[in-house]
Amino acid sequence: MTVKPNSRIYRQVRILDPVCAVDNVTDVLVIDGKIEQVGNNLGYDAESVGVMEGDNLILGPGLVDIYSSSGEPGYEERETLESLAGAMEAGGFSRTAILPNTIPVMDNPATCAFLEARVRDLSPRFYLWGALTNGLKGEVIAELASLAEAGVVGFTDNMPCDNLLLLRRMLEYAHPFDLPVALSPSNVQLRGAGVIRENSTSVRLGLMGCPAESETIAIASIVELVALTKTKVHLMRVSTERGVKLIERAKEEGLPITASVNWHHLLLNSEAVESYDPNLKLEPPLGAENDRLALIEGIKNGVIDAIAVDHTPYTYEENTVAFAQSPPGAIGYELILPLLWENLVDTGQISALKLWEALSVNPLRCLNQKPISLQQGEKAELILFSPGQCWQVTPHSLQSLSSNTYWLNQEIRGKIKVRQ
Repeated sequence: MTVKPNSRIYRQVRILDPVCAVDNVTDVLVIDGKIEQVGNNLGYDAESVGVMEGDNLILGPGLVDIYSSSGEPGYEERETLESLAGAMEAGGFSRTAILPNTIPVMDNPATCAFLEARVRDLSPRFYLWGALTNGLKGEVIAELASLAEAGVVGFTDNMPCDNLLLLRRMLEYAHPFDLPVALSPSNVQLRGAGVIRENSTSVRLGLMGCPAESETIAIASIVELVALTKTKVHLMRVSTERGVKLIERAKEEGLPITASVNWHHLLLNSEAVESYDPNLKLEPPLGAENDRLALIEGIKNGVIDAIAVDHTPYTYEENTVAFAQSPPGAIGYELILPLLWENLVDTGQISALKLWEALSVNPLRCLNQKPISLQQGEKAELILFSPGQCWQVTPHSLQSLSSNTYWLNQEIRGKIKVRQ
């Protein structure tokens, strides 16, 4: 008897299902891409399904990224949609939401239709963010109604907006569509030309500092506009302790606000910039240690809903410049789960279920999508993770076309073995 396609028994594997708050060792039977049974001593025909022993392996729902940049169209030398899909699969991601800052910008249904046609045959699932303004110039509101009809998952310009009157009008316009508006909270005037968090480290390194207040003042302004308009807002890349407190207060008031953090900010603080590694030039900049700890606590208590990959590829030539002149952002799909598991779960700073929730279930909730679960009868959208497997991060071992990461040429622990 031949093995059925997309059929396998995961035997005595540790399953993580945040939807059901399940973290235990059991068997999982998948038949024709559907979860048939979950439990011990399952009855199955060993000749008709493949068997995967689960010793020291983690089985969980596929990971989901709430926002990342695609090189294609416009910057194919950085990343193509095919290479992006390969990086996602290698990192355990079954879904992502692409930011609209492509060339051309996703500010109209035609561009969205072009992208949807390009990703239709790729294995991971792609959602699209629609632009808030035409050409991402922040001057004229895009045709949000047409974009909503075209099927975008939400609206964002992926950049700060200091024009609060325009922001109010955008939120009012977006409100009837019941789609999230993702905002990057930063006061451009206060931020200035800062490339590192303003503190003693910025002074010591001789780099222009960016004050934490440039974020917190923007968050406070956005919170007030949400209170006025009641529009769903997602706060991107929260990076400060004070920002976490402001979001907590807003949620306590019942405002429709969700928030996410770039994964680098959970692992590193501004002292890491002592290396002047351009791959640590992020927007917003890495914070102080108290900010990092507050962000971890925010994930644990649910104030920060999701951890974003914020995958931002650049070519070697673009990134081989002085720190202050380097473009902000880094890649992450293939690194985020191994590094967060090793540095946060293995050290006891966060539970395995909470990490998986922030990387899979909550991103979908923020996007108004149904969470992925490992319950019987559900589609088998799952990954098998080996937290103990070591590998070297090199341009050749990465599926991404770009290799702009702080962990380049380092050995890390954790590798995806199966993505179904």
